[in-house]
Amino acid sequence: MKLSNFNFELPEELLAEYPASNRDEARLMVLNRKEKTIEHKMFKDLIDYFEEDDVMVLNNTKVFPARLFGNKEKTGARIEVFLLRELNPETRLWDVLVDPARKIRIGNKLYFGDDESLVAEVIDNTTSRGRTLRFLFDGSYEEFRNKLTELGETPLPKYIKRDVEPEDADRYQTIFAKEEGAVAAPTAGLHFSKHLLKRLEIKGINFAEVTLHVGLGTFSPVEVEDLSKHKMDSEEIALPQSSVDTINNGINRKKRVCAVGTTVMRALESSVSSNSMLNPYAGWTNKFIFPPYDFSIANCMVTNFHTPKSTLLMMVAAFAGHDFVKEAYAEAVKEKYRFYTYGDAMLII
Repeated sequence: MKLSNFNFELPEELLAEYPASNRDEARLMVLNRKEKTIEHKMFKDLIDYFEEDDVMVLNNTKVFPARLFGNKEKTGARIEVFLLRELNPETRLWDVLVDPARKIRIGNKLYFGDDESLVAEVIDNTTSRGRTLRFLFDGSYEEFRNKLTELGETPLPKYIKRDVEPEDADRYQTIFAKEEGAVAAPTAGLHFSKHLLKRLEIKGINFAEVTLHVGLGTFSPVEVEDLSKHKMDSEEIALPQSSVDTINNGINRKKRVCAVGTTVMRALESSVSSNSMLNPYAGWTNKFIFPPYDFSIANCMVTNFHTPKSTLLMMVAAFAGHDFVKEAYAEAVKEKYRFYTYGDAMLII
């Protein structure tokens, strides 16, 4: 499989700038891998495809307001700082991306907030846009984190050209988000409303939560034609014993085990035992899934519609079959499904 196998024409107007007015009323395309059928539904119809004791695996990561705007000392130039990950809580070291990067050198200071109560010093260059910052703040660690939250804004992806609006703080977060650490939302989970989760629970569906803190690597473009040479960024994952037991029980009983999102699928496939069961795990994964690939845990998945040449599209193609996904995406473009973060969803059974 080559990079060019995953290119397709995506009209710009199909990139969703806003979510559906109600979470569970996005459209849902249902792909049946065995029958090779495509159905058009609403997301809340998802419940019709599950029976008692089926398992749904959710990513409970929580997005933090990772995008800050500061001013460079002396020149006052406005600089965007995108927080990627905390390196050391005690010394307040962070990995970040800066934009425009050419202006930001080691030793520069950036000032944040009207009162400039938060300052950052650049102490290292990591990539062309990457920097290591040391934050200087007069207060406890908890006060420092509260200050970051206060000054930060919802890190909507760059393709959304509009300004962040108050509703984004809620809608760019799943309703089951608990563990803070993601800089991007696990988008398949955004479609679940409280009402739909309750209906699934009443029907007897079992839920298992895993954590994968989504990093910007999810959006990193693949720049090599030979996919085996692409390196994924590492992301932190946690698979607790309680969730592992629920999932393995579903596998043993030959039930539907549904990965809600590509992030869940990556987490599950990163901790598989030799007998194709799930193990508990806490650590990092840089697993890259593309066709051909044998999946061990989930036999069903929910996902959004992804952009051309993305690693997310490659995983979906590995799960549902390259030609079938190509056909489904052509149908999605024709039927004007909404793509990407705030777009519509697909259920693959």
